[in-house]
Amino acid sequence: MPLYHQLGKVPPKRHTVFRKPNGELYSEELVSTHGFSSTYSLVYHCHPPTLVKQIGEAYDVSPKIARSKHLKHTSLKGFAVQKKDDYLESRVPVLVNDDLHISLASPQTSMTDYFYKNSQADEIIFIHEGSGVVKTGYGQIPFAYGDYIVIPRGVIYQIHFDHADNRLFIIESFSPIRTPKRYRNEFGQLMEHAPFYERDIRRPAALETNDEIGEFEVKIKKQGLIYPYIYGSHPFDFIGWDGYHYPWAFSIHDFMPITGKLHQPPPVHQTFETDSFVVCSFCPRLYDYHPDSIPAPYSHSNVDSDEVLYYVDGDFMSRKSVERGQITLHPGGIPHGPHPGTVEKSIGQKQTEELAVMIDPFRPLMLTEEALAIEDPDYYKSWLSE
Repeated sequence: MPLYHQLGKVPPKRHTVFRKPNGELYSEELVSTHGFSSTYSLVYHCHPPTLVKQIGEAYDVSPKIARSKHLKHTSLKGFAVQKKDDYLESRVPVLVNDDLHISLASPQTSMTDYFYKNSQADEIIFIHEGSGVVKTGYGQIPFAYGDYIVIPRGVIYQIHFDHADNRLFIIESFSPIRTPKRYRNEFGQLMEHAPFYERDIRRPAALETNDEIGEFEVKIKKQGLIYPYIYGSHPFDFIGWDGYHYPWAFSIHDFMPITGKLHQPPPVHQTFETDSFVVCSFCPRLYDYHPDSIPAPYSHSNVDSDEVLYYVDGDFMSRKSVERGQITLHPGGIPHGPHPGTVEKSIGQKQTEELAVMIDPFRPLMLTEEALAIEDPDYYKSWLSE
């Protein structure tokens, strides 16, 4: 997110002497993206961030592909994934390709024994159920139902939950996550026609400096492996930082839908974009106001992208028998559309209370073994009868 932010203490100039009260130097770290060509932050540590005491045996968490090629409308029962205590163990990848991984998770306990860093992918963690706080060296971000938490690659974090009932929808992106370009002016500011505004973006606050020496486990993910690192200093020993590379949050409830006289296409709901997919938020809104408008979406042939919908809450006017946490995948190459009877039923309706997250990847998705375990095998027949 192109917003400058600063927390804690930083020196007046970069790369200059910055001493602790006892005369020792703080350790400066540049956290940069795309080499030195994109967003970055300058971080000031109490101790060098390079104090590695031990590296454990790496273990494989890469998705197990069960269906690499398919042309079948698919539905997954997301709330059927198994609950697990540990945050990382609870993450279940269901739809993947070389650009993104889509996972479900239902962790029951907070991360207290280790820290986590995804060193290769930006993450969007959508909070379907639960609340708590994300802790990082950059500060803390409280979260609740409906929040998108955006954690750029390379950020070490812990998640502390308020209770055991948590449902997460997680997107890992191997290209940077950003707000849609068409919503921003040449200076990066969100424009007046954008469906959200900078004041809706929640940046880290409550910086806590953990000036501690000891043994701290950081599980680092790269290329489908997790490497257990033991560092000699606390990962959250920031005395201060500034820049543009940091975690942030945005609530789906703060998305202000764009409506029109006739049915608006999905791009008006776009919330995030990358080089390889987009994310949209379908929120409660008024329907179209042309006297002859049909609020239900028209049938659509996906030519250049798959379409994934994650159903959060509410009544979905174009679909039958939708469950909370359900995922539908409509692959590129065949048409999909409203279920029988829903078009006629939608005429004259004034508003919808639906809440959903949509992902349109530009390259086909593959299904994992875990996805097949929660698949509704007859979903593709759901357009046959009233």
